[in-house]
Amino acid sequence: MRILITGATSGLGRSVAEQLSQAGETVLVHGRDPQRVAQVAGASRGYVADLASLAEVRSLAEQVRAENDRLDVLVNNAGVGFGAPGAGRQLSRDGHELRFAVNYLAPVLLTQLLLPLLRRSAPSRVVNVASLGQVPIDLGDLEMANRYDGVTAYRRSKLALVAYSFDLAEQLRGDGIAVNSLHPATFMDTGMVREAGVSPVTSVREGAAATLRLITEDVGTGHFFDGTREVPAHPQAYDPAMRRQLRETTERILSTHIPAS
Repeated sequence: MRILITGATSGLGRSVAEQLSQAGETVLVHGRDPQRVAQVAGASRGYVADLASLAEVRSLAEQVRAENDRLDVLVNNAGVGFGAPGAGRQLSRDGHELRFAVNYLAPVLLTQLLLPLLRRSAPSRVVNVASLGQVPIDLGDLEMANRYDGVTAYRRSKLALVAYSFDLAEQLRGDGIAVNSLHPATFMDTGMVREAGVSPVTSVREGAAATLRLITEDVGTGHFFDGTREVPAHPQAYDPAMRRQLRETTERILSTHIPAS
């Protein structure tokens, strides 16, 4: 298989990438730092992009399409966590709230731009690394301009990603592309968790095992998993009106980055 993993230079992404490489798979490694990309053991090819920039997300997709004739699995793993306790609202290079931009807009845009390659490679898969810690999205203040809190921003961005995963699974049903999302493990021992001042409670290896299962096994499509167990997402992820409004807003934001079909 040929597998692209975003955020693959540390933590969960690196563990998954290196285990797949050891198993003989072709692994395309993405990260922000060229040196760290080069250090991922067994990587077949490296890609450097800052997913806080939609232009760089688009360039990443263009490079992957230009250099690969197939893509069996896309793993949207890169993300921004809670941030340091008490940290203020941060913006992406395009002026969007940072967690909304990196955890939601970037994987949506990357997936949409790589769909032609995934279709050509079907049966193929999209695996979205989300979180069980989901809280309701305020569609009137999608990017939390008011009453900002990093933990809430993170959890809203992950709920948005799960809702998108459900939408995309329905859209692609019959195209041979399975789309699933998961909470790999709770508070894994990663830099993201430690930055937030949280004591890790699970290992990266545990989260990697759950993620590898969705990469390598046929589990159907349109599911959300807590580790290896399918569980319900937040009820808002199943609300058609909410998903439609989120989808329409997302399409407006990304309209200048996705070529007209």
